[in-house]
Amino acid sequence: MKMKLSFRWYGKEDPISLDYIAQIPGMRSVVSAVYDVKPGEVWPEESLREIAEASRRHGLVFDVVESIPVHEDIKLGRGDVEHLLEVYCENIRRCARHGVRCVTYNFMPVFDWTRTQLDHLAADGSTSLVMYWDQMKDLDPLVDDIDLPGWDASYTKEEIRELITAYAALGEEGLWRNLKRFLEKVIPVAESCGVRMAIHPDDPPYPIFGLPRIITNEQNLDRLLSLVDSPANALCLCTGSLGCAAFNDIPLMVRKYARMGRIAFMHIRNVKIMEDGSFEERAHLSSCGSLDMLEVVRALAENGFEGYVRPDHGRMIFGEKGKPGYGLYDRALGATYLNGLFEACERMCAPDGQKQ
Repeated sequence: MKMKLSFRWYGKEDPISLDYIAQIPGMRSVVSAVYDVKPGEVWPEESLREIAEASRRHGLVFDVVESIPVHEDIKLGRGDVEHLLEVYCENIRRCARHGVRCVTYNFMPVFDWTRTQLDHLAADGSTSLVMYWDQMKDLDPLVDDIDLPGWDASYTKEEIRELITAYAALGEEGLWRNLKRFLEKVIPVAESCGVRMAIHPDDPPYPIFGLPRIITNEQNLDRLLSLVDSPANALCLCTGSLGCAAFNDIPLMVRKYARMGRIAFMHIRNVKIMEDGSFEERAHLSSCGSLDMLEVVRALAENGFEGYVRPDHGRMIFGEKGKPGYGLYDRALGATYLNGLFEACERMCAPDGQKQ
């Protein structure tokens, strides 16, 4: 198959071993990072070397980093931004030296993602991540001591309040300005290293607690790609993050950006959107949620997509315990399902008589 199937691995401490990941049919790439270094610090080359060598021993390739975190001061445009940008560029160079060809990142203020529950129990006995608006109402992080899933526990309540206040003053246009400055610095470095920078959408793709969110819809993705018009300025198009908002037509967006050659990485998962805009993460199968997985994959295949794909968040099934969204069994089922869709769609799109 043209696409490169991948699986996220959290390193030696991950209960999901590379032994297991390597047994998933069609698995090619390891998606990982150096998790014990704070944002704004240089990654040790030995750490990258260890991931690359461990992957090779299992017949896998470590060529996707998710993520190199962007320091809040870069997003806010304050402090010693130039130094932080230099550190970020050095981390790109170091990743490239160890075989990385795609680096995922996000430009979300404060929180990488927001959910209200990590273990919602479904009728079939599985559990999954959800965001229900009725659990969010009347919460005010500037007043209340809030501790929602997905929030960085390293921040104190006072630090969170300070950051929220700072981002409210910055606003969306200020965040766009600082993203442009970031891209103008890092994209030339990525180009020189043969690395594609793949921005992850905001999750969910609308403001939470007044924090600006800008990587949210087709119009804003167009704006992002135009800030620095380079193949190295690319998308990590997450169907679940963009797809939990009914205003996003996911197959249309996938087809558009795949045709442009600007998708470096696909996170493919399904969500069920509720009437009030709440959403539940569901099994990958189209009928389990609100997204048409076949149309997503068809859009990629029709445009000769050769980038990276990973089954994104999975449910906890078969009694498995572990990191919410990142168990083995449901993600392995998702990978197999995606393999089948890609094999069928790529073969149907191939010239007569040619097998992919």
